[in-house]
Amino acid sequence: MLLSFSSSSLSSSGLKFRTEIGSREMEKGIRALKGLVVGRLHQVKLKSGLSYNQIAEKTGLTNVYVAQLLRRQAQLKPDTAPKLRAALPELPDDLVHEMMKPTMRSYDPDLIQEPTVYRLNEAVMHFGESIKEIINEEFGDGIMSAIDFYCSVDKVKGVDGKERVVVTFDGKYLPYTEQRSEDMVSRISKEK
Repeated sequence: MLLSFSSSSLSSSGLKFRTEIGSREMEKGIRALKGLVVGRLHQVKLKSGLSYNQIAEKTGLTNVYVAQLLRRQAQLKPDTAPKLRAALPELPDDLVHEMMKPTMRSYDPDLIQEPTVYRLNEAVMHFGESIKEIINEEFGDGIMSAIDFYCSVDKVKGVDGKERVVVTFDGKYLPYTEQRSEDMVSRISKEK
């Protein structure tokens, strides 16, 4: 987040520039710290010799959620921690503690340049309008949640015998609400 000030006493270009640079540097620092934790988690996974699918089977999680945990894109819940520790016995206490903190669910903007990520984005963009129309036709005016959401990646054989990738998005349907002022809690509380 870039900070700027409109007050005449604070609007010198020098202060604004330093504030913007400081904010960018802070974001870079957060990403760097997250990268160190993710690197350590990746080493634990490598030492285990287990795949994401194998860890998922041992923990009862989806393979994508396991990857999200190990990339610090999801928070490890207290009930799941013992299962993950059983699957990855070399997982140290400090990393478990770090994984249980709310995470910064951000990503490197350059990630889109990675070919697999680019193709996934391209597929969603290409099919997005059609998917949206079908969601609206089947459910009504609303969206698919990315919070109450499950995702998995599976490998299957196609009719031609070649390997195929199946990516499943399983999200809760969230209808848009009609914004009637009589239902607006903040307005109701002001009227009392």
